[in-house]
Amino acid sequence: MTEITAAMVKELRETTSAGMLDCKKALTEANGNMEAAVDWLRKKGLASAAKKASRIAAEGLVAVAVDGNKGAVVEVNSETDFVAKNEIFQEYVKDAATVALMKDGDVCEMKKFDCPKCGKTFEERLTDMIAKIGENMNLRRAQMITVNEGIVSDYVHSATIPGVGKIGVLVALESKGDKAKLAELGKHIAMHIAASRPQFLTIADVDQTSIDHERGIYAEQARATGKPENIIEKMVEGRIKKYYDEVVLEEQAYIMDPDKKVKDVVAEAAKELGTDIKLTEFVCFKLGEGLQKREEDFAAEVAAQLNK
Repeated sequence: MTEITAAMVKELRETTSAGMLDCKKALTEANGNMEAAVDWLRKKGLASAAKKASRIAAEGLVAVAVDGNKGAVVEVNSETDFVAKNEIFQEYVKDAATVALMKDGDVCEMKKFDCPKCGKTFEERLTDMIAKIGENMNLRRAQMITVNEGIVSDYVHSATIPGVGKIGVLVALESKGDKAKLAELGKHIAMHIAASRPQFLTIADVDQTSIDHERGIYAEQARATGKPENIIEKMVEGRIKKYYDEVVLEEQAYIMDPDKKVKDVVAEAAKELGTDIKLTEFVCFKLGEGLQKREEDFAAEVAAQLNK
């Protein structure tokens, strides 16, 4: 039997917003498996949404860079937020986005890049910065997106300096339309993505494993109501549609006009410009996503309450 620690209970509580004791019971039932514990809570109606179980707390910065029909986003991590406020670190992160554009978002190739500012590779520049600042840092990830004809728009949330902040978003719009108007549309969609965090672009992009997983949970929830199977099937299909509305970008209610879906906004813009517009790709980097953080005093607080 896996030991259920206070830190595990804390993580599950933050992920699901369920009660502390319910989280402990869920982890016990799931033998410490975090994803299974989330499912257990959802089946019992104790968690409202299937948020991914991840501890998000790494420090550092995210940066974006756009050049014509291509854009890149990068994440560079540090141990503390104090370093993220350092001008030398900020400059490195901003340069990293530019290098990502040059190297197609390939982190290994980025590290080999000869940096004209110091006459060293980009990785050696990072090593020198670590020695100078005295804190470990890591060029964690990068991604580039492109369009054949159209624009790539960007948005940075909680910007520290232009193009550098805590969340970086890129949106690719394929179109022959006016680039200034396309850029404005792309910017607004990027802002929507930062706020709504879609997982997929279209319904067709949702993998079957995710659909089957959600369907199984919804079916069990529905059966708990005592309804007959034919009604349960309709309830499940309704919940699947709602799931698409939550995780698929095109199906989400547009944050600037909730009465419309994102795909409707794109269609209206295409009609206004008199040409097709296709939302082909997006990427969103949130600082520290999926990284484990240092334990905080709150874990001890949880332990104290659980042991009462």
